[in-house]
Amino acid sequence: MSNTDQGNDAMTEYVREGERRARELDNRGPLNFNSDGSLDSKILDAYSRYGFYVFEGVVTDQELKDLQTELEHMLERAPCTKDALVDAKGRPAMGSEFSHPVFNFAKPLSDPVGGTSKNNGRHHVKMSEPNPPSDAPEYVLYTISAPLQLMDSCLRLYGHPQLLSVAEQINGADFAPFGEAIFIKQPGLGPSVAWHQDGTTHWDKTGLDEGTHGFNFMFQFYGSSAGSGVWLLPGSHKGGRYNIKAMVEANNGSDRLPGAVPLVCEPGDVVLANRQTLHCSFANTSPDRRATFNFGFHRRASVLNVKTHFFDKPIVYDEAYIHDRARLIAVAIDARQQRYPHESRYIYQPFIGEEDANRWNEAAREDIVKDYHLKDLRL
Repeated sequence: MSNTDQGNDAMTEYVREGERRARELDNRGPLNFNSDGSLDSKILDAYSRYGFYVFEGVVTDQELKDLQTELEHMLERAPCTKDALVDAKGRPAMGSEFSHPVFNFAKPLSDPVGGTSKNNGRHHVKMSEPNPPSDAPEYVLYTISAPLQLMDSCLRLYGHPQLLSVAEQINGADFAPFGEAIFIKQPGLGPSVAWHQDGTTHWDKTGLDEGTHGFNFMFQFYGSSAGSGVWLLPGSHKGGRYNIKAMVEANNGSDRLPGAVPLVCEPGDVVLANRQTLHCSFANTSPDRRATFNFGFHRRASVLNVKTHFFDKPIVYDEAYIHDRARLIAVAIDARQQRYPHESRYIYQPFIGEEDANRWNEAAREDIVKDYHLKDLRL
């Protein structure tokens, strides 16, 4: 794959066709529930068929403004480049108070993980890497880990009653958390994320089905286009684990996999995406800016008693571990209720009777929210 592959006529046609196919799918619309509180069956059917659904206009204008404003503040106070301790104005950068770095950088228009062992080696093939502009910085901000401890607005969105009701519908009332991140795609500079499926743990286990590795919500701060956004292969969440290297080789070495579609979204939209769906994002040579808050949930049965390593330490996801990490959900629900007191409060079944111990206040910020990502439930 050449460095000019992204900008050639073939890519232009690929984008045009992908957008057309995306608009033809019947998997977008408002977040609707039936009178009994169950999720509209048309949404569930489309999600099961394609592996993703675009909920349009989930976030109100005021909440969207809060999220955008706080994101802009965080970006202004982020380290000015990789390994920096100060922001662009020379002030101490945000994030130094946490025990593990949360701002992650990569070279412009690069693929920092494809074809490597990173992320448990799930990114099998390196993406095309266009030449960056001559005035591009050496590094650009790529992802922000654990934003619930950085942005109160993200914590409140995490406690959104309708989104949590979706999680309950799909994963059961005792659903468990996963992990959170914000993906940054600067126009003309944003790095790619190589084709992959998110799950790495359960592919060979008996009982694998389309929901084994959970799902992500993808909240769009500024919208998403074919040039800046995630691409998915519809229906691939049902096909087990794919040999991505073989797929690229069969496609004459091109990372433009046939049949894929982009997520085309407006600001405030939230995408429901199955973590087993084959997906990627190309290097962002477009003029479109994207920032996406990813947060996901598992079936409790998928994570319970899983043995793994996290931050180079052996971990067992027993009931106590899961309950401790899930406190973030309870705290987020209370944080949202405090900001939106007239909104219906979601009742998270595993924490009924523990509301007083999980109030959102400064003690919770320090004792529960700070460094919470060291206890993520990754599969």
